[in-house]
Amino acid sequence: MTNTKSSSNRPEDLADDAPADVATDLDDIEDESDEESDENESEEDSEDDESEDDESDEDSEDDESGEDDEEAETGSAPSERARRDPSDADLFRQSEIAADYVEGLLDILDFDGDIDELVQNGRPMVEVVGARLNNLVGVRGATLEALQELSRLAVYRQTGEPSRLLLDVGGFRANRRKELIAVAKNAAEKVKQHGEAVRLEPMSAFERKCVHDVINAMAGVESESEGVEPSRRIVVRAASD
Repeated sequence: MTNTKSSSNRPEDLADDAPADVATDLDDIEDESDEESDENESEEDSEDDESEDDESDEDSEDDESGEDDEEAETGSAPSERARRDPSDADLFRQSEIAADYVEGLLDILDFDGDIDELVQNGRPMVEVVGARLNNLVGVRGATLEALQELSRLAVYRQTGEPSRLLLDVGGFRANRRKELIAVAKNAAEKVKQHGEAVRLEPMSAFERKCVHDVINAMAGVESESEGVEPSRRIVVRAASD
């Protein structure tokens, strides 16, 4: 992949502009990367080097149908131009910009990974596949969400348009979606059996969207979100007549 990073789009520049919690995530990644490097040297000496390869898979959405709009995703209200559907060429350009940004970030952190940029289901995507990428995912994907927002910021800086870019690392989103499908079905069964609403644990926008998709496809139950980030959660209840 050809790297066309712009000086105004460097990872370190965007990290300076990022919220404090995002900047902290990046600092933690660097610290963990240094520790992991030392551990890797020891592992190589003992010829006990472990490799964790995860196939990346695509997830179609991370916003909530009828719940989280474009403003909530990007942190700024979309312009009239942004409301128009971008062309596939525009979307692929967004994925290229984000891929260049992520590549620069991996270089800084001294992480190895294959980066693919693509467009699927009408949105730009960047997938990172490789060994030892768990630090880029974080607890329940918290670091991944922060990196996704930074990547969207990189796209916005070059295009002036909000982006619905989806970033996945090590297939985390695909694996998490499978878990959430089971959670949603279990909640729906409880509602049908007992007739009482079920409140799920707080989730990210991506996770809530996964649950909404499952509940919306089932008869006799419905779902809605309540609360504010980071404690926003889904309530599953019997469908109203």
